[in-house]
Amino acid sequence: MEQFDFEEERIKQEIKKLKVKRVLIQLPEGLKPHGPRLARVVEKAGALPIISADPCYGACDLATAEAESLDVDLIIHYGHARLQKYERVPTIYVEARATIRVDHIAEKALPLLDKWRRIGLATTVQHVQTLDNVKEILLHAGKTVVIGDAGHMNYQGQVIGCDYSNAKSIASDVEAFLFIGGGRFHALGVALSTQKPTIIADPYEKKVFSIDEEARKILKQRWANIDEAKRAKNFAVLVGLKPGQKRLEEALNIKERLKKNGKKPYLFAIRNVTPEVLMNFPSVDAYVNTACPRLSLDDASEFQKPLLTINETLVVVGKLSWEKLCRKGLFESWT
Repeated sequence: MEQFDFEEERIKQEIKKLKVKRVLIQLPEGLKPHGPRLARVVEKAGALPIISADPCYGACDLATAEAESLDVDLIIHYGHARLQKYERVPTIYVEARATIRVDHIAEKALPLLDKWRRIGLATTVQHVQTLDNVKEILLHAGKTVVIGDAGHMNYQGQVIGCDYSNAKSIASDVEAFLFIGGGRFHALGVALSTQKPTIIADPYEKKVFSIDEEARKILKQRWANIDEAKRAKNFAVLVGLKPGQKRLEEALNIKERLKKNGKKPYLFAIRNVTPEVLMNFPSVDAYVNTACPRLSLDDASEFQKPLLTINETLVVVGKLSWEKLCRKGLFESWT
């Protein structure tokens, strides 16, 4: 049984309705194995499919430049909800909702939630349709359940890799969070952003576990990076070139703050922030990442020098305390 709904009939109809001739298919890493099959769907609808093989980290990472270079008529972006208000190339978003049931894994999580009464729910777009059902299971177990309003997300309870405003908006009203979904990535973001105990209910692995110890380790690592960066002299302020990650004004602002603090900052334009790319600049002592803030947290151990978020850099220059940063969350102010 297919674990995700790729809305194949909708895609066929849209391609025929729009009369497009060339389509770029963009998928996140976990869905890339489905690329060839989805290309056949596009081909049967009468268009030429081209699969983007580059990494895709979210709806902020829309393959606009690639689409323009290939002269395609349409991007089909899988696995994420719309994030940008306007696209230079017509784009269809297929959220790839999960078809797997979560009842059993939600019930399995109840013993780990035993010591808390007020529970917040969070998930990715793949499982937002399950939250009402999970809520009923928790209510039946005697819990009080809170789900964040959509805010500037598309759905109630939804979080994305760089935006946990949904969870943060209800953090003061709950004692712990239950995250429905696979892996650690998003649940870790909930824990770091809210400073609340967070339990993962993973319906794919059929496992339930706490992410709290991992979150504590990351906080220690982040403080160590900030402490090292305080002794750094030369800074590279990274300006992301991806459509949803380009924050030039924020980069210019943090560059000025570093300069006033006696540092030597330089602006670097970059599309993909990788250790290999940054190693080409040995004279740089530390980096400020104004693109996707999760790179600074999830891949930190792969970088030989500190890679800070904007807020962490404010701690370095004395404009923000570590305590306030922890209360605020490690992510950028725009989340």
